[in-house]
Parts: sequence; C-alpha cells; structure tokens
Amino acid sequence: MKYLKKQGIFLIIFLVIVGSIAFSSIRNTPQNMDYSRLLTEIQSGNVNSIVLQSDMAEVQLNKALDQNNELTKYEVTVPPDITSASDRFTQAADNQLIKSYSITQPLTMPWWSQIVLAVGFIILLSIWFAVNQKKQGGGLGGNRAMELGKSRAKLSIDDQKTVSFADVAGADEVKEELEEIVEFLKAPERFVELGARIPKGVLLIGPPGTGKTLLAKAVSGEASVPFFSISGSDFVEIFVGVGASRVRDLFAQAKKNAPCIVFIDEIDAVGRKRGANMGGGNEEREQTLNQLLVEMDGFGINEGVIILAATNRPDVLDSALLRPGRFDRRVFVGLPDIKGREQILTVHAIGKPLADDVKLDEVARITPGFTGADLENLLNESAILTARGHKKEIDNEIIKEAAFKVMMGPEKKSHVMSDKDKKLTAFHEAGHAIAIKLASSCRNVDRVTIIPSGMAGGYTASRPSEDQSYHTKSQMIEEIIIALGGRAAEEIILNEVSTGASNDLKRVNEIARNMVTKYGMSDKLANMIFVNENDGSFDGGDSGRAQSYSNEIASIIDNEVKQIIDHAYQRTLYLLRENISKLNRLANVLLVKEKVEGPEFESIFLAA
Repeated sequence: MKYLKKQGIFLIIFLVIVGSIAFSSIRNTPQNMDYSRLLTEIQSGNVNSIVLQSDMAEVQLNKALDQNNELTKYEVTVPPDITSASDRFTQAADNQLIKSYSITQPLTMPWWSQIVLAVGFIILLSIWFAVNQKKQGGGLGGNRAMELGKSRAKLSIDDQKTVSFADVAGADEVKEELEEIVEFLKAPERFVELGARIPKGVLLIGPPGTGKTLLAKAVSGEASVPFFSISGSDFVEIFVGVGASRVRDLFAQAKKNAPCIVFIDEIDAVGRKRGANMGGGNEEREQTLNQLLVEMDGFGINEGVIILAATNRPDVLDSALLRPGRFDRRVFVGLPDIKGREQILTVHAIGKPLADDVKLDEVARITPGFTGADLENLLNESAILTARGHKKEIDNEIIKEAAFKVMMGPEKKSHVMSDKDKKLTAFHEAGHAIAIKLASSCRNVDRVTIIPSGMAGGYTASRPSEDQSYHTKSQMIEEIIIALGGRAAEEIILNEVSTGASNDLKRVNEIARNMVTKYGMSDKLANMIFVNENDGSFDGGDSGRAQSYSNEIASIIDNEVKQIIDHAYQRTLYLLRENISKLNRLANVLLVKEKVEGPEFESIFLAA
C-alpha cells in the first residue's frame, strides 16, 4: 500500500508537469499576421516588440490582448522576395518607424543538447517503468507467482539481540533438556565419534505464555547459530502447492546457513492429523505437511539443521510428525511453581525501581497459576499505575492492585448501581467469602469487593496457602461449595436467585462433570472415565469427537453430576444459615466501604 501511494504521487507529478508544458505551449502559440499589416501597425505605433526567428518575425502588439489579459503574439511571414526576416529589417533600418524598436535574435539551444534532453527523458521513463514492473512482480504476474512460493521465515543473526538461558527463568529442568541441543550444535563431532545421531527436532509443549518461544531463542543464542523463525500459519495459502514450496525454500535456506535452528511457532496450524477434516483447504494443508515430513526425515540430507516447534495442542498433531526421526524429543513447558515465579519476577524487575516493602517471594506466593507472560504483564501494569500516581517507586500496594487488575480487569468506580443491585451484590460476594472461610482447607480470602471489575459486578479473591499439583475429591467439592456460596446467600437473604450466579453455575457444572467423566469420582461409575480420546490440549477446548458411551451411561452421568451439585448446595445453605450473623455483618460493611481486604475480613468474621 505504501509503495502504491509513492507510485501514485510520482505519476501525478509527472502528468502535471507534462500537462503544464503542453498547456503553456498551446497558450503561447502565436497567431498569423500579414507583412503589410505589420507595417501598418508599426506606423500606428501599436507594436510592442519584434523578435526575429530565421525567416519569421514574432511580434507583440500593445493593444491586442487575449482572454488571459496578456499581449497576443503574432507570426509574420517574410515575403518570398526577401531571403530572411533579418535581411528585411536590416534593409529597413533607416526607416524611423522600425528604428525605434529593439530587434533581437532569440537564444536557441544547440541541436545536440535537445537530443541529450530527449534521451535523458526516455531513460528516466524507462527506469520508472522497470522499477514499477519489478515491484509488482512483472507485467504478467509471473515473478509475483514465484514470490508466493518463497519462505516467509525471518533470519535472526544479530549478536546484539542475543537471548541466552540467563534470560529464561523458572524452567530449570527444561533448560537442562535443551542444553544438550546446544552441545550438539557447538561440538557435533564429539557425538558423531560415538555413533550418536544429532536430534532432528524438539517439540515444546505447554500452555500459552509459558516461554516456549523464548526458550527456542535462548537455544539459538547459546549456540551462536542463525535462527529462522516462522509461524505455522505462514505456510498455508489458498493456492495449491504454495505451502509445500515454502517448506522447500525454508529448508534450502536453512541448509545454506547450517548449522542453524528453524523455529516453527504454532505448528498445529500446519501439522494437524491428515484426513481429520474434509474441506476446500484440506488438500493444500496435507501437501504442506507431507513436504514438511519429507524435509525432516526423507531422502534428503538435513545435517546441521535442528527444528524447534511449539504448540499447545499436541492432541491434534499427526502421528507421523511425532515419531522418532522427526521430533525426537518432546519437552513439556508447564506453569512455573512458586520458586519459578520468583525467579521470573526477578528477571522482569530489572530496570524497575521497587520500594523496600516489595518482597518478590510474597508476590510469587499470591500469584499461583500465573505464566511467565502474566508475571511480566503484572510488573508492567504496576509500573504504569506508579507513573499514573506520580510516584517514583513501585510499592507492594500497587503490585497488589495490578494483580487484581490483571486477573479481573480494571475497576469501574464510576459505574452507578441501584440500591437493590448493590444489596444483592453485597450479599452474593459475602456468601462466597464466608463459604471460603468455612469450607476451604487450603484457601484464604484476599479481597471482597462490590465494585464492578471487567465483566463482573463484584468479586471475591482468594489465594491458596501453597501450590498444588493434584486435587482430592474433597477439595473439588469444596470448590463447588465456594462457587455456590453467592447463590445460596441470595436465596437465604432475598428469598430469590438472580442471573449473577451464571458464571458460578458454569464452573460448578464443569467441576462436577469432570469429577464423574475424567476422574472417576462418582459412586455409581467409580473408577470409570468417559472422555474424548487424545484430549491433551492446554487451551480448554474440546477435540470435537462424538461421545464414546451409550445414552444409558450418559443418563447416569447426568444424574451423578446433579447429585454432587445438589449435595454441595445443601451443604452451602447449612453453613451460611449457621453463620447468618457473619454474613449480614460482612454484607453491611461492603454496602458502606465497597471493598474489604483480607485482614479486615478476618476481623469482621471473628467479631460477628
């Protein structure tokens, strides 16, 4: 688009110049005048100037004006018996009528300079058209078609932007696994002498934001080799054969720069199982995948080129892509633990002035489930809030506010709520908080607020006392009770329920159904699971397979899910009714203050 704008401006300027020259030449074209009239005009004193031009004379009259109020020019043809206008006026020099005029010979350009100007103008036009054709890919689009088949991979060999393992925190085991790849690239002869084969591919698997791309760059930086990066979607085109051509071109470039690393981000865009989906673009995608399989482990030699790929959907990848000889290693990049989060915060805190009350280990403790990208965003939001408040240091309170902003969204303090909605929200959130205090064995209330944030009318934030890798059946039931606390409080205090619990009910049904279908935690279907095959995604999506059980089993599953939810709801109602004074006291404080922090909640709970 930018190129077309430049070409358009150049073309407009060119047309304006040519048009101006043409218009000027038309306007300045002299009219014809007889020689006898010239003599008459001279005698009447109406001649302004006379300019000789070979056998012609260009004359301007004083009183003859054109439509632009300019003196009209006339051409006077010399009679046949006179050899030139110069001779004619020379013969008449003694005539007083002619002597009073300045008769000049016009300055003319040499013939060779006119040829030079014409040739230069033609060369300029030729260059412009040549550049135009090159940019657009040729007149018939042939070069443009060839460009489609070229790889879009970006080559990074700038040492000033090198990323090393020191820049990657919270993934020590993963770095140890990848350090072997670095050793292969640095000293391949040590392994070849022992008969070892260099790994051809490493697949990084994990949730979004855990640092898969950063790890790939670190491997390249540590090995000091060229790094090609491309997205899986860059291979896919509407034109058949383009994707396969781009794969060939990518590996051709990589082999020229070997040893090197080729990083394919989101490889599931091109590496999905063949034949899984029947559509217009399916054949093109399968051709691209087939070419990728051949390049990674086919008849060609691919020495010194290591393929790193990242995905959060390993369940949809083709089995031929995952076999040894192609992706020899699969490395899981999971969520960081509390120690890893502290290390990540330490890296991202460089260059940010932290106040003395900021303890990164405490920040790591209140951010379970955060990825590396989330933690980087947390400190960035903290810096923004600090600058907005015209402060010089990032303190602990600002980091806490930034954490809530990242999790829930910005607070909408200007949002006006009716007294009825405000009361409903206060008791709803108070119900959640009381349920956490009474039912949970591992969570503590961190904040209760009725100020709208993001898409929520209010929220109750809690944090686990420690990181957990597994959840027991009792802990999952506790989560259901906590989620039902808001709806139970509405029923007890207001004798009706609202739509505010829709997200809570969604989470409740999800937990209960997973207990029955994924974890075998039901009474009637104990130790049996009913999940889709190859369900290993990290994005919460469903693989779309049809259910692998009968309608009778489906009915039993529904009944078991309902029984779990109903039992948990009755338990929630009992806990809140037994502590109705605490529920009322917390809700009344929320109606006045709108926000209650964790320590204040503890004092309210103990005082009631």
